[in-house]
Amino acid sequence: MSEALLEIKNLKKYYGKGDSLVKALDDISFNVYKGEMLVLLGNSGCGKSTLLNIIGGMDSPTDGQVLLNGEDITHYKDKELTKYRKEKIGFIFQFYNLLPDLTALENVRMSLPKKDENHLGEKTLELVGLGDKKMHQYPSQMSGGEQQRVSIARALVKGAEIILCDEPTGALDDKTGRKILELLQDIVRKQGQTMVIVTHTTPIADMANRVITLKNGKIIKEKVNEKPIDAKDIEW
Repeated sequence: MSEALLEIKNLKKYYGKGDSLVKALDDISFNVYKGEMLVLLGNSGCGKSTLLNIIGGMDSPTDGQVLLNGEDITHYKDKELTKYRKEKIGFIFQFYNLLPDLTALENVRMSLPKKDENHLGEKTLELVGLGDKKMHQYPSQMSGGEQQRVSIARALVKGAEIILCDEPTGALDDKTGRKILELLQDIVRKQGQTMVIVTHTTPIADMANRVITLKNGKIIKEKVNEKPIDAKDIEW
C-alpha cells in the first residue's frame, strides 16, 4: 500500500447526552492511501455520511483527529476550513448540487482557485464527456447523468487531493449509474486520484481497492480487494 494521505484517528461524533446520547461515530480509526479508491459501506444511519462530512470539513467531531498530509484539520478555524474545502477537497453529491442559473461550464469554473485558469473548465468537461454544446447548457437542460458528470468535473478541476463521493449513483438509474462509476474508476486508475465513496449499495464495493463497512458508528469489517472488478461489470 502507498503512503497514507488521510489519517482518521479515534474519531467520535456524539449527539445529545444521558439517555438521549447518540454515538454517530464511536471511536473509529483508519487510513486512506494515496491513489486508492476506498468505499465506505453501510446502511442508512451507520455513520458513513457523518464521517464524510467531517473529513470534508463540513462538520466537526466530538473528539479525535483527521489528518491530511499529517496536518490535523479538526483544529482549523472557519477561514482555514473554507480554504481547505476550496483547495484540498472535491465533493460529488447524490443530487449534484449545481447552481441552476449557471451553465455547466460556469458551474465548473466556480471551483477554480485562479480565474486565469478558465481554460481548465473546458478541458475538464471534455474529460468527463461533456464537450461542445453540452458545456453551455443549464442543469435543467441536462439529464441526471450529465448533471453528475458536471459535478465530477467541478470536483476534478480544482486539483483536489482527495475526492469525496456521497452516494454518487443514488439519484440515477442502473445504466446511467454504471456509466458514472466507470468514469470515477477511470479517474482513479488513469490519473492516480484518491477517492472515497460512501454507498449502501454492496456491489459497488467490488470495484474499490479497499472496503470499510460501518454499523452503528463503528467499523465492523475492513477488506482489501486484490483484484477490483471493472465498474462496467457491476450489477445491482
